Amino acid sequence: MSSPYGPQNAPAGDVGAALLMIDSRLRSIHSGKTETDPEQQELINQFAASLGPGGADDLLDGACTLIYMFMTWLRKAHEEHDKNVIEYVVPSLVTTLRRMPKSIRPEAVPTMAGLVIAAGTGLSPNLWRKQYGDWTKAEMTPLEATAFLLAEQINRITEDPDFATRMISEALTSADRS
Repeated sequence: MSSPYGPQNAPAGDVGAALLMIDSRLRSIHSGKTETDPEQQELINQFAASLGPGGADDLLDGACTLIYMFMTWLRKAHEEHDKNVIEYVVPSLVTTLRRMPKSIRPEAVPTMAGLVIAAGTGLSPNLWRKQYGDWTKAEMTPLEATAFLLAEQINRITEDPDFATRMISEALTSADRS
């Protein structure tokens, strides 16, 4: 039975821009920098300012599409080992988000867990979230952190620090060819 929250009903958004932001965070972490490079942060700020009226919504939808794609990959990887992706991904995600109280407000953690569970069960994270109202400013950093943490988990599983980014880039390239 088809759900109104299925990915086929969701806008993909600007996946490329969302991937650019996540890849930028991954690279800064792997370079050993504990703080965001001021020049990099300025570029991100300029990019965000250039989005225009619908650009922020496209970026949000793109981040949710990344979460969906990452969870789809993680679900398939876990199923190959007869494991439940929700059981193995959500607890570590929640624990990590809770360890970031300066960036992630505690009330955002259940929403991020819900997004990941929705994606892990084949639902669109952005449509699942929209049923509860508009996104809040307080959810932006947790959303980015959630996408980042899922990408990082994929990279650790594959033992390849660029796997998650490359996987999405290849999917985007093959979609453009279609």
